[in-house]
Amino acid sequence: MTTEDVQPKKSLVPHITIAALAVVVLVVVFLWPKEEPAPAPQPLVTPEVITAEPEPDESEPEPEAAFEDPYAHDDSAAEPEPQPEPEPEPLDTSDAAVKSELLSLSDDDQTGRLLVNEGLLSRFVVSVSNIADDELAVNHNLMTPPEQHFRVYTQAGKEWIDPASYKRYTPYVDALESIDSAKLVELYKLYKPAISDIFMQIGDPDTDFDSVLVDAIDHLLDTPEVPVPVEVYTDSVMFKYRDSRLESLSQPQKQLLRTGPENMRRIKAKLRALKDAL
Repeated sequence: MTTEDVQPKKSLVPHITIAALAVVVLVVVFLWPKEEPAPAPQPLVTPEVITAEPEPDESEPEPEAAFEDPYAHDDSAAEPEPQPEPEPEPLDTSDAAVKSELLSLSDDDQTGRLLVNEGLLSRFVVSVSNIADDELAVNHNLMTPPEQHFRVYTQAGKEWIDPASYKRYTPYVDALESIDSAKLVELYKLYKPAISDIFMQIGDPDTDFDSVLVDAIDHLLDTPEVPVPVEVYTDSVMFKYRDSRLESLSQPQKQLLRTGPENMRRIKAKLRALKDAL
C-alpha cells in the first residue's frame, strides 16, 4: 500500500469526528424527554369524609418514561477500526521475472536473445565471485556464446587475431550500453537479499557482496590496453598470447582482451559508471 493510499483515510478522521458530534446533538435535541406543561389550578373543593377503608388499587403502575442519556456513546457514529495493511507480496526471483526486469531496462532488441534463460541470479553471483578471485566461471555465463568462431590470420609467418573476432562481441557491448547504469544498480539492490542468500552458500558469509562486486569490477578495469594487431600462437589445444605479459594475465582479463580494443574501452566505461552508481 502506498502513501497515497493511506493518506485519504487519515484525512477522513476529522469528518468522522464531526459526524459523531452531530449525531449526539440530534439525540439531545429530539430524544431528550420533554417537560409536561403544569395543569391549570382547580377551585378548592372540600373533600367528603369517607369512613370506609379505601379499596386497594390493583391497577398496573404507569411505566416510567424512558430516559435518554445525552452523553451515551453512539456506536453507529464511532470511528471505524483501522484495517491492518496487507503483507507485501514476496519478491519474485524466478528466472522469468528477473529476465523481464532486465529487459525492461534495455531498449536493445538483441538483449533478450543474448541473455540466458536459466539461473540468472546464481550465475551472476558465481561469475562475479570468480572474477573477484581472478578466475573465470565458464559454465556460469550470463550471456549466450557468440555464434561466430575465433579467427586468426597469418602474415610474415606469424598468427594474429583477426579483427572480425572482435566484432563478435559488439552486440553484447551494445546491449550492455543500452541499460541505464543507475536503474541497473536499483534493480541490483532490489534483488540484493536473494543475491546475498546465494552468496552465503558459496562465499564468506561475513563478506558483503557489494565489496565482492567492486573487487570484480576493479579487476577487469586493471586489464591493460594492448595495441593491435595482437600476435597469438597455438599449442595444438588453444590459442595463447605470444606476449608473455599478456598470457600471464588472469582468465577474466584475457577474455576482456579478446573483445578488442574498442569494445574493451566501451566495457570499461560502463564498468566505471556502474561502480560510481554503487
